[in-house]
Amino acid sequence: MPWGNMYEYVLTVSFIGVAAWLVVLWKRPSLRRLGLFLTLVMVLLLAFAELKLYVEVVPLMPALQSYWFVVHVSTIIFASGVFLLGVVPAVAFLMRNGYEQGRRSFPYTLARRLPAAAGLERLTFALHAFSFPLFTFAVIAGAIWAEAAWGRPWGWDPKETWAFISWVVYAGYLHARATPSVRRNVATWIAVLGFLTMLMNLFGVNFFFTGLHSYAGVN
Repeated sequence: MPWGNMYEYVLTVSFIGVAAWLVVLWKRPSLRRLGLFLTLVMVLLLAFAELKLYVEVVPLMPALQSYWFVVHVSTIIFASGVFLLGVVPAVAFLMRNGYEQGRRSFPYTLARRLPAAAGLERLTFALHAFSFPLFTFAVIAGAIWAEAAWGRPWGWDPKETWAFISWVVYAGYLHARATPSVRRNVATWIAVLGFLTMLMNLFGVNFFFTGLHSYAGVN
């Protein structure tokens, strides 16, 4: 499968995010204005991929030639793509919620034409509740693959550590969302933090750390 470097990975995650958005749009046409914000995110992500991540296509290294590569990476890509989509209504909710509370400064004015905050918040929760079990399975599959390839299921490799951090943050979001005493905007900020940890795992770990996952095609 064409997921042997960060360029290919980011392209596939972006595709999954857009495909998931088209499904959401088909189910909820009233959310079409949200597509402008998603388009902005995708343009920035793809521009970074084209300018900084592109490498020549080469055969997969031996460590990746395993059926667990398909199982683990496909599920982590799918979960990441839905998380990527999920952060868009999350940020939109925070702006729209502020606008509905009377805030008229930037960036709240950007949300003037967006759907109601309550609907955006419910969409945020639905996307994260759908993606979190997939992400959990992907982490478990990665541990099984690590046991087969490296002789241990977990070794606190930088990417493993940040995957665990992301899992904890997203679990915290779902727990906060299910707790009546936690305000919706507080829970949504946790979801945004979760996506930032995903970005750190995707870009920061590969650029700034060295580990067993250092095969993404970047220096």
